Amino acid sequence: MHIVADENIPLLDEFFADFGSIHRLPGRAITAKDVRDADLLLVRSVTRVDRALLQGSQVRFVGTCTIGTDHLDLDYLAEAGIAWSSAPGCNARGVVDYVLGSVLTLAEREGVDPAARVYGVVGVGQVGGRLYDLLRGLGWQVRVCDPPRQAAEGGNFVDLEHIVAECDVISLHTPLDATTRHLFDATRLAALRPGTWLINASRGAVVDNAALRALLPRRTDLGVVLDVWEGEPQADVELAALCQLATPHIAGYSLDGKLRGTAQIYQACCRALGVAERVHLDDLLPPPWLSEVTLDADAETAWALTTLCRAVYDPRRDDADFRRSLVGDADARRAAFDRLRKHYPMRREIDGLHVRIRGDAPQLVERVRALGATAL
Repeated sequence: MHIVADENIPLLDEFFADFGSIHRLPGRAITAKDVRDADLLLVRSVTRVDRALLQGSQVRFVGTCTIGTDHLDLDYLAEAGIAWSSAPGCNARGVVDYVLGSVLTLAEREGVDPAARVYGVVGVGQVGGRLYDLLRGLGWQVRVCDPPRQAAEGGNFVDLEHIVAECDVISLHTPLDATTRHLFDATRLAALRPGTWLINASRGAVVDNAALRALLPRRTDLGVVLDVWEGEPQADVELAALCQLATPHIAGYSLDGKLRGTAQIYQACCRALGVAERVHLDDLLPPPWLSEVTLDADAETAWALTTLCRAVYDPRRDDADFRRSLVGDADARRAAFDRLRKHYPMRREIDGLHVRIRGDAPQLVERVRALGATAL
């Protein structure tokens, strides 16, 4: 078989070499000519997979090592009889770590207790659902908004107007489609409560970037965290300067999440081709740099929470790297955006951390487990 793959997908040889030859390309540069003779196409979110790319090719399986599928023309794939798979949930934990790290950073800068805020999670799928569970496990107040799930399941969902009116922290985790494009438009942004923190780690166009840029000089009370941008890899330099944290679409870029995405696509490809799996992710994951931390039972819970999270991942480094890249002309900035993603440093996930607690501290144990770490 002939395989065309985004060069940024990890463990391609380990998982796919047995299927055939692998031709690696930059994801944004994959063309119809490149895939004409391919049997398998493996991509990430930067490659638009549609009729224009695939018509006339011999591709019979498309795998995207991402949660989202808005870059895939699913109607065309069905029409053409091309099997496909995404990797639902592969990087969900990484995004949750990003959101939690961002919340702790803003809380530190403003001198507020994050436990005293009311959280709104918009979109309660793989990522939003995990974030909701974590926040509730910490004992923090959370509201959730997900109209499709509410219609299908009922339950304790609220509408978006309640989120805007009641929540001090709003974290967006929706897919991008006609109903969510500019979900936070000029009107909804202007209605945010004083002091709201708005975090977007879903898709750039869920927030109207131009409207947000126009609003923030007048609403200096707002704290904005953006990991995703309209027009990527071109990020709005002026808007980035107005954000508390700005990063180049790396919220889910944990090593575990990226490797998990490749593994899930490999499993789906095996099912589509009717072959047995021969490679397993557990055999390929390297040991974490930090595997165990010891805390005394007298450790203050809020301090322990921040220390554990930052020991594994601190978004301030990504913010600093991104801001240094926002120089030069538009071409230079676009190249820098992709370069930061391609050469992203190794980062692990909090649920791989073991925490040994010396003494009897049931509340501390509860908080450690709510984070997803293992309390020993």
